[in-house]
Formats: sequence, structure tokens, C-alpha cells
Amino acid sequence: MSTTQETAQARTRTIMYREALNEALREEMRRDPKVFLMGEGVAQRGGSYKVTTGLLDEFGPKRVMDTPISEASFVGAGVGAAITGMRPVVEILFVDFAMLALDQIANQAAKFKFITGGKGKVPLVLRTQGGVGSGLAAQHSQSLEALFYHIPGLKLIMPSTPYDAKGLLKSAIREDDPVIFIEHKLLYMTTGEVPEEEYSIELGKADIKRRGTDVTIIAWSHMVLRALAAAEKLAEEGIEAEVFDPRSLVPLDKEMIIDSVKKTENVVIVQEAVRRGGIASDIASIIQAEAFDYLDGPIEILAGKNTPIPFNLNLEKACVPQEEDIIEAVRRMVSGT
Repeated sequence: MSTTQETAQARTRTIMYREALNEALREEMRRDPKVFLMGEGVAQRGGSYKVTTGLLDEFGPKRVMDTPISEASFVGAGVGAAITGMRPVVEILFVDFAMLALDQIANQAAKFKFITGGKGKVPLVLRTQGGVGSGLAAQHSQSLEALFYHIPGLKLIMPSTPYDAKGLLKSAIREDDPVIFIEHKLLYMTTGEVPEEEYSIELGKADIKRRGTDVTIIAWSHMVLRALAAAEKLAEEGIEAEVFDPRSLVPLDKEMIIDSVKKTENVVIVQEAVRRGGIASDIASIIQAEAFDYLDGPIEILAGKNTPIPFNLNLEKACVPQEEDIIEAVRRMVSGT
């Protein structure tokens, strides 16, 4: 069922992406006293992106905790708390800084269930944000989802809309395995319809954001918005693009991807992250293996340039796929040139 179909069955209102995340945290903290928050600036400041605004006032400093600027220490504390039965939501300000806690994430949280023979649980959510925007330069603008995608034991979520952000975060908090929940810095102020009543979205279920018959555009996070904008312009030319949002990259809804490819027979995959070693390449390999006979031509991948992100805004824009890049790729594919 698509997001449109799901929300049509419920009373909705239009709210911002960051407000949807705030609602998810608030609802889950009210539901389960084991849920608590920790991170840099999440308490007094309400988070740098205002996702945790008001939560300190309602739940107090024992459940909404500011941490020192020491990712290794507070991520490690979150892993330990999760192992002992709590459900921490740990925020890292920029995904770039997750590098400082990779041992805790990759060698401890991701492997604990395996090394305990399935007896141990690590119900940890690591919230962070990534991607370009606002000229924050090379150390604050990376798209590092492929790092986490590569590590067995981690689940990886990258929602593109307020509806998805709320529903997926609620499910992530209830999950018994560690979840990396990556938000995009350009999405926090975007708006969308969100049901008034409580809901959740199962991890591993993709969503078709726009239905089409001529080409499948697979994108996630902020690239979904660019794919949708491109699809609307392509429709004016008589090209109907299907915009496919995995929402959850681990687990990945392979069956739904293949079904879309079989229908359109053309595929463009768009990722903001650099091309080399990216998730788009892995998705392309899955399609090649399971739906090769349905393809009308080669799969095209649009991705970030293999370069650190520059500070200059014009150069930053040139480093990642833009709406026009998607349009041109689809035109080439449909025309066969």
C-alpha cells in the first residue's frame, strides 16, 4: 500500500519533517519508560535541528540527556544501556562524526546478538543526519550510508517524508536490533501529511511515491524529492516515471523493486553518496541477477562525484545529482540514445 493510500484512510494534518520525528520520540517515550534520549544538545537546546524540542520539559534530565562532545563515549554508553535492557535513542550531530564511534557501532552493537548465540539484544537507535546543504564543507556534508549498509547486524533507515520519518522511527525504537536512522539536513523543514492517530511503518517495506509505466527511478532520502520533481516535468513530455523509495535500505524490499522493474523495464538509480562502493551499485546488481530479462537497456546510476564536498555552494551543487541530471538520464534511457 502506498503512502497516499495509507494516509487516505486516516485524518491527517500537514507538519514538518522535524515535527514528525519529535512526535515519534514523544509517543514512544510515553509508551515505554525504557526509552531515553542522549546526545549533544538534545536537552537544553532541543537539538541542533529542533527535533527534541520540549522533550526535556516533559520527561526530565534522566530521560533526555545532553552529552559531552565525545561520540565514542556516549555511543558506547548507549550500546551498554541497550544490552542491559533499556531502549536508548542516541543522536550524533553529523553522520561524519559516527567515524569516531565505529568500534562501538560495528564491532560491539552490530555483533553482540551473533556472539551471544542470539540471546543478546541491542535495541539501540542511532539517529544522525547527513548529506549536502548550506555549504558545510567536507567534514560535515558526507553521505556515509554505504558504511553501515556493509556491516552485518545493523539495520539502516533513510526516510524522505514526514510520514515515513515518524512511522519508521517508531518502529526503529521498538526494534530489538541496532538501527542506524539517517535523516537529511535539507529535509527537516519540508512538510507533508501525517495522520493524527498513532501509526508505525514496518522496517523493510518500500513505498512507491509516484506510479509510472516507462521507467523506475529508485532514490532515497533527499534524492526522492528531486526524483519526484523530475518525474513531474517528464510527465509533461509524455514520459511516466515511477518513483520508488526503499525507505529501508537494510532490510531492503527486493521483491517490490523487482516488481517495479518488471513493469517499467527501465531503471535509473539516484544516490547522493559517491558512486564508488555505493548502495546504488548493489541494488543494480540485484536487479541484474533477478530481473535481467525484463530490462530494455543498461541500468543507469546517478551519484555523487568521487570527491570530498567543497565549501563553495556552486561546487557543492555540482558534486551531487540535480533534478536536471535525472531528467536527462531518463530521456536518454527512454529514447535509447
